[in-house]
Amino acid sequence: MTITAHGEQAAEALPHWETVPEDLPAAIREIKAALRTRIEASGRSVEEVFAAVERRVAACVAEIKAEKERGESVWPVIDYADIENGTVTPHRMAKLKKRGCLVVRGHFPREQAMAWDADIVDYVERNKFFENYAGPGDDFFGSVGSKPEIYPIYWSQAQMEVRQSRRMARVQSFLNSFWKHESDGVQWFDPERDALYPDRIRRRPPGSDSGGLGTHCDPGTLDLWMTEAYQKAFRHLFDGAVEQYDPWDAAHRTAGPTYPGSTMCSAFRTFQGWTALSEMGHDQGVLHTVPIPEAMAYLMLRPLLPDVPEDDMCGVTVNQVFPANEKWHPLLMEAVTGIPDVQPGDSVWWHCDMIHSVAPVKKQKGWGNVMYIPAAPWCPRNEEYAAHVREAFVTGSSPSDFPEEHYERSWAGRFTLDQLNDAGRRGLGLD
Repeated sequence: MTITAHGEQAAEALPHWETVPEDLPAAIREIKAALRTRIEASGRSVEEVFAAVERRVAACVAEIKAEKERGESVWPVIDYADIENGTVTPHRMAKLKKRGCLVVRGHFPREQAMAWDADIVDYVERNKFFENYAGPGDDFFGSVGSKPEIYPIYWSQAQMEVRQSRRMARVQSFLNSFWKHESDGVQWFDPERDALYPDRIRRRPPGSDSGGLGTHCDPGTLDLWMTEAYQKAFRHLFDGAVEQYDPWDAAHRTAGPTYPGSTMCSAFRTFQGWTALSEMGHDQGVLHTVPIPEAMAYLMLRPLLPDVPEDDMCGVTVNQVFPANEKWHPLLMEAVTGIPDVQPGDSVWWHCDMIHSVAPVKKQKGWGNVMYIPAAPWCPRNEEYAAHVREAFVTGSSPSDFPEEHYERSWAGRFTLDQLNDAGRRGLGLD
């Protein structure tokens, strides 16, 4: 420890790697030792700090289980009209912040959502997608087993209309407002302006068998422990002041590198999300989350306990998703909770750190169709990625976060530059 000019203790800088270290096991051992030393310098042991986090999370788990037993909806549900009119009740606002997830009812009119779904079908069929589909572009989404379930399509009229719509912008700004976006004289992001982050679509037909997706997180992998920006973002965990950790504080998250991964995201997202294009029953292979934003503290500190091998971060590595499982995180798995039934035009949102999964399904009833559209507010990290997005948009290419499949480069009916409205241009960094 060093002493600042004001007599306050300041922690020694942690070792950090802004790119993937060449000797990964050695780097893991080094960072774990350094983090333990940093925590213990606070006067608390790693075990004491983790126990404090575990108590906080356990209380949330117990609350969620009690709500389920009473037959209550764990997921907050808010009508779009209340967001538009500014009439969301304090109770619903508090529940959203506590659970870190949300279903927006009627985000878009049902008829509009179904028309977008039909437009996508027309777009892919007219351009002979199925005749040219080469199979899943990445192993992770390929594991779901349907052919295809995730369509590597980004630039359809329907997707772009939703991304640049006023109704989408209004909900994104509402969600961004739950985050602390200014501190220490720094504005970490602009809550009123979203980057236009392109993602894929899912279309799962009736009668499908799908293997689902296991519980995981998307914000990063080893970079969460090993890069300087994230070490600052999670400073309260590593300084032993876990009671001060706020999963809604954006400080330092909007800068710095991201290690490559099979579902990496170069942008900063406050919430991940999708918009429903079909009816989906809660028992038909739908999204589940661990609706506890504070659970990230548990995930970050768990590898430092003595029962984890020194060169292991509870299975977290690079070029794979961040796993959450019964072996290392049994308490968290007790809180896994699915979404309620949704209708075409509803949207579903979850905090960017949140553990989530997609349940398997046998002989699915009805379609299971969604557009993936997150809340990704304008910030240095997202402005940098917007340059890559612009190039992909103009050429019809797959965005750089995704496999290089490029199906749409020669497709007819692709959304074009002259169709962008003001929100679309701002979202691409053109204004």
